[in-house]
Amino acid sequence: MVEDTDGVAAVRSTLGSGMEVPGASVDLNVATGANSESKSVTAPADMEATTSKSPETFSTGNTSTTEGFVEEDGILDLTSWQLHTLKDTDLPTTVVELDLTANRLTEIDERLGQMSGLKKLSLRQNLLEDSAMEALNKWPAVYGLEELVVRDNRLTRIPVVSALSKLVLFDVSYNKITSMAGVSKLSPTLREVYLSSNAIPRIEELDHLDELQILELGFNKVRKMDGIQKLTKLRELWLGRNRITTVNMCGLTSLTRISVQSNHLTSMRGFEACVLLEELYLSHNKLTEMEGLSTLTRLRILDVSSNKLETVKDVKNLNRLEDLWLNDNNIPTLEGIEAALEGLKNSLTVIYLERNPCARNNPEYTTKLRKMLPKLVQIDCQFFEQK
Repeated sequence: MVEDTDGVAAVRSTLGSGMEVPGASVDLNVATGANSESKSVTAPADMEATTSKSPETFSTGNTSTTEGFVEEDGILDLTSWQLHTLKDTDLPTTVVELDLTANRLTEIDERLGQMSGLKKLSLRQNLLEDSAMEALNKWPAVYGLEELVVRDNRLTRIPVVSALSKLVLFDVSYNKITSMAGVSKLSPTLREVYLSSNAIPRIEELDHLDELQILELGFNKVRKMDGIQKLTKLRELWLGRNRITTVNMCGLTSLTRISVQSNHLTSMRGFEACVLLEELYLSHNKLTEMEGLSTLTRLRILDVSSNKLETVKDVKNLNRLEDLWLNDNNIPTLEGIEAALEGLKNSLTVIYLERNPCARNNPEYTTKLRKMLPKLVQIDCQFFEQK
């Protein structure tokens, strides 16, 4: 898989998840996925340093040679070569995976149309506009492409790449796309679709994606959870940083990870049928009550931080829960918490309660929690050896 992000893919620190950091005093939401459950934050446009060598160092005449850069398995990594065009760059036709991340490209070189074995193409962080993407639909040699990443460019619409009939991963996050129009023309073989950090108001045109397992739509303008009910194989859904007010998970019984962080939810109801759910992220909403959790017996991570909760309840059946994030709520005292968490004594290892009234000016706060929950190895930002 081409590295994501939001991701978004796998456990994205991105992504489309709208992930929050427990214990942070400021809102550190980011759009993606992914990917983020590990309480990490990824910058919207990756700024990591690279060790890629500049093509000027390896030029022969007017052509920048890539000899020695193509790995044995056919991977050619030209990340951060500062390329404005590929015209003067040697591109072997035997390349299987081509990474052109972080260049200055405004068009796709026609020689890519001769790479009949190309499976993965990353055009992330370039200057590509809509018209530049049309070429991919005209070159039969690349119709076997499986992963296409055009994240962080200048697209305003979903690229027309209907000829890429073997795509399994499609990423157009961090663009300026205002509609999902065109998604219906994408290959039904897709298993991962990343659309985070655009300006999409509605979820639509997904019904034909029978194999879809990961959908990332964080940091858009979505108001309703419509258009996803037929995605019965969906395992991960990332909708952080949108404008959603109610949850509708009807039919999505295969889900294992959901993020609806930083939306406008006032109720936790709607997840009851997601019995395979392992991770649920609902921070930064308007929740006043913990409810609808009793059927989610496989939950390992529950994040309801930064809401308006005053009590802890409906978690007694969650005997696999390992992480519980309750920080930045209105829980007044520790009284009642022990009974509520009785069923979690043998599983819970991490709890966040800081910036609740029960944690302020309470010198015995940590001691009491460790006595209640003997398996704890972390309380807020404090780490302990397990007893």
